[in-house]
Amino acid sequence: MRSTWRRLAIVGLACTALFVIAGCGGSDSDESSSSTEASSGTPEIGVDELTADFSAMTKLKDLASEGEGIIGVLLPDTTTSTRYVQYDAPNLKKAFETAGLSADQFKIQNAQGSTSTMQQQAEAMITEGASVLLVDPLDPGSGAAIEENAMSKGVKVIDYDRLVTGGPKDRYYVSFNNVEVGELIGQGEVDCIEAWKVSKPQILVMSGDPTDNNAKLFAQGYNSVLNPKFADGSYTKVGAPPGTWDPPTAATTFEQQYTAHPNMNAVVAPNDANANAIISVLLKNKIPANTFPVTGQDAATDGLQNILKGYQCGTVYKPYFAEAQAAAALALYLRADKTPPSSLVNDTTRDTTLNADIKSVYTKPFWVTKENMNDTVVKDGTISAATLCAGKVASLCKEAGIQ
Repeated sequence: MRSTWRRLAIVGLACTALFVIAGCGGSDSDESSSSTEASSGTPEIGVDELTADFSAMTKLKDLASEGEGIIGVLLPDTTTSTRYVQYDAPNLKKAFETAGLSADQFKIQNAQGSTSTMQQQAEAMITEGASVLLVDPLDPGSGAAIEENAMSKGVKVIDYDRLVTGGPKDRYYVSFNNVEVGELIGQGEVDCIEAWKVSKPQILVMSGDPTDNNAKLFAQGYNSVLNPKFADGSYTKVGAPPGTWDPPTAATTFEQQYTAHPNMNAVVAPNDANANAIISVLLKNKIPANTFPVTGQDAATDGLQNILKGYQCGTVYKPYFAEAQAAAALALYLRADKTPPSSLVNDTTRDTTLNADIKSVYTKPFWVTKENMNDTVVKDGTISAATLCAGKVASLCKEAGIQ
C-alpha cells in the first residue's frame, strides 16, 4: 500500500512539474507574441483622432522614417472650388511636415483645370521617385489613366476626395461619405423651407458636373430626402437642369430656369461657388433675404457670409484638416509598405465601373448654419472670425455670436 501511494505521489509531482513547465512555456509564448506585435513598431491612427491641431500626425514620425520615395499629390483646379488652395494644399503640407517628412519628400501640385497638365505632373513625380500618388482627378478617365500608369511602375495610388471610377482595383480612396453629404444638403433645404416659412415650395434641383462621381453621390443623397416630398405633393420640382461645377454656367442656367419658372422659390445648389453665382442672380432680381432657400457645400468664405446675410440656408462643412490628415496618414503607411489599420480604413466604396469595392477612409461632414458657425468652422480654425466678419457682415457676425 505504501508503495502504491509512493508511485501516485511521484506521478502527481511529475504532472505538476509538466503543468508548470507548460504553463510557463505558454506564458513565454504569449509574451513573445505580444512583444513581437509591439516591437513591430507600426503605429495605429484612427479617423476620430484627426483633430484640428494635427497632433495625431506626430504618432507617425517613425513610420515616416521607414518609408522611401516621394509622396505626390495631384489637385485638379482653382476655379470649381476655393478649397484646393484655401484648405487642401496647406493642410496636406502641414500633415506631412507634422509627421516628419521634409520638403523634398512630398510634392503638391495643381493642374489648373488641365488633364494634360495633371498627366505631365504625374509623370514628373514618378520620374523623381514617387512611391505613392494621391490623385484628385478632373475626370474619371484621365484619373484612371494616370493611376494605371503609376501602378505599372510600382507606384501605389490613392483616390483623394473623388473616386476614380474605373481605376486600378487595388487602390484606396479617401473622402467623406458623399451620399451623406448630399443628405445633409437635402435636409438643410427642408429645414430652411420650414424656418423661412416658404409657402408651396417650387424647387429647382441643380447638380455638379455629371462626369464627377462625387456629384452623382451628392445628388443621390439630396434626392433621397427630397423625392418623397415631390412624390406626396408637398413640394414641386420645377426642373433639374444638366449639372456643372462652373459658377458662370450655373448662374446662366439658373437665370434661364428662373425666367421659365417665375413661381420658383427655392433651389438646391451643390456647392458654395455655384450657390454664390445663383445668389447674384437673386440679388439682381431684388429677392429679399430669408425668403428663397439656397443650399451649399464647402464652407467657403462667400458661402458662410451668404448664410449670415440670409441668402443661403447652410453649407456642408467637410473638415478638410481631417481629410488631409487621413490621406497623408494612409500615404505614409503605403510608402512604408505597411497595412493601414482598420481604425483608419473604415469602409468601402463601390466602383460601379469595375463592379468592385474600393478600400476607403471616410471622415465626417457637418451641416453649418449661422447658429453653429462659431462652434464649427471658426472654432476649428478653418476660417478666422476676422476674415469671416470683414466689412459689411461684421454686425451680422456679432448677432450670430461669432468672435
